[in-house]
Amino acid sequence: MMMNRLYSGGQRRLFSVASTFSPNINTTTYNNYNHDHEIANSVCRHFSNISLRRPPTKQDEIDGDTRQKWRSHAVSLEFGNYQDDDEHGYEAEYSRPNLPSTTKDATSSWHKEEIELADRVQEIQLEEDERRKRWLQNAKPPLRRPIIDERGRAYGRGGRKTASARVWIQPGFGNVVVNRKEFVDYFNRTSDRELILEPLAATETLGRFDVNATVEGGGLRGQAGAIRHGLARALNHYNPDVYRPPLKRLGYLTRDPRKVERKKIGHLKARKKPQWVKR
Repeated sequence: MMMNRLYSGGQRRLFSVASTFSPNINTTTYNNYNHDHEIANSVCRHFSNISLRRPPTKQDEIDGDTRQKWRSHAVSLEFGNYQDDDEHGYEAEYSRPNLPSTTKDATSSWHKEEIELADRVQEIQLEEDERRKRWLQNAKPPLRRPIIDERGRAYGRGGRKTASARVWIQPGFGNVVVNRKEFVDYFNRTSDRELILEPLAATETLGRFDVNATVEGGGLRGQAGAIRHGLARALNHYNPDVYRPPLKRLGYLTRDPRKVERKKIGHLKARKKPQWVKR
C-alpha cells in the first residue's frame, strides 16, 4: 500500500527524494521500472531508520515481533518528573533572583505592609478577647457574704421621704421595738404595722428575728416606710443567698425617691398658682 502511495505521488518527485538520500543512483534511468522499485525501497529503508517512532510498549516486548513503523506525527519525548520532591521547594525552583531593584523594593514593601497588617489584626483580636473576658467576669453575680457583728446582729439603714431609720435584727421570738417602744404602741394604724412586717413575710421569717429600730424625721407613714427599707437591708446582710432574691424581686431593697415637691415663689403650692385676672 505504501508503494502505491509513493507511485501515485509521481515518479519524478520520488526519484528526486531518493537521489537526495542515495546519490549513487543514476538519474537518467528513472523511467525503468526496476530502478524505480530500487529507489522506492531505498527511500523506505531510509525512513525506517529515522528515530521518529513510538517507544516500544510492554505488549511489543512480550510478542517479540517489534516492527519499526514510520509515524510522521510521533515525536520521541522524555517523560516529565511531576513529583514535588525538590528539597528547595517550589519557590526556590521558580524564584527570580535577577529582579530589578524597583521590583525588589516593591516586593519588600508589600511584605512589610502585610506583616504590619497581620500584627494589627492580632492586636485587635487580643483586645477583643480581653474585652469579652471582662464582660464575662462582670456578668457573673458578685460574691456576697453575710455581714454580722460580734453580737450576732445584722444592720440595715433605710429611708422614706424625710424619715431615716436604723434597724438591727438578731435571732429571737419576733419582738419589734421602735424608739424603745413596743411596735403596737408606736404605730396605731394597722396599715403601718403591715407595711413594716412585709419583708419578714416575703422571706417567711415571721417570729424568727427580734427587730430593734431607731427612726427620726417625717411622719408615721414615712417612718414606717423607712423601717421597712432598713429591715429589708438587714435581712439581706444576714443571709444574702436565701433572703436577697425575694426581697429584690418585690422591690423592698430599693430606696423610694418620691418626696413632697417644694413650694415655689409666687405659687400657692408646688404647682398651684393664684387665679389670673386680665383686668
